Amino acid sequence: MSEPSSDPDCLFCGIANGTVPSRTVYEDDHALAFLDLGAWHRGHTLVIPKRHAADLVSGPALMADLGPAIDATARLLVDRLDADGLNLLSSAGPVAGQTVLHLHVHLIPRYADRPGLANLVDPTPVSPAELDAVHARLTGGR
Repeated sequence: MSEPSSDPDCLFCGIANGTVPSRTVYEDDHALAFLDLGAWHRGHTLVIPKRHAADLVSGPALMADLGPAIDATARLLVDRLDADGLNLLSSAGPVAGQTVLHLHVHLIPRYADRPGLANLVDPTPVSPAELDAVHARLTGGR
């Protein structure tokens, strides 16, 4: 049996259908990109399909639908936030560290002052004010 196109208990389905607020930075017919509330670095963004799939290896194959959104959002993050690099990450299943069981890709802008994989995760909490400032820079204040 295939997964439903939307799961009423899924946080990311709620974001995709607009019932849960987010700081959206990109949207097309198939995908949505929004700032991660638990950002590891300034501009950490999640790209999700609007259709529900648990992860990239179960449910419908939706990674190809995310390609244009990943490309456009990655370029936006690097260009507007003056990032020196970027990591792309997707975890499949809880054992891989996935905590929201809706396919998503992390786009993590990286900066020269914290290089390398050893500095990928920054445990410092991000404030709502910082998220708002990054969102305004990425969207031109809209």
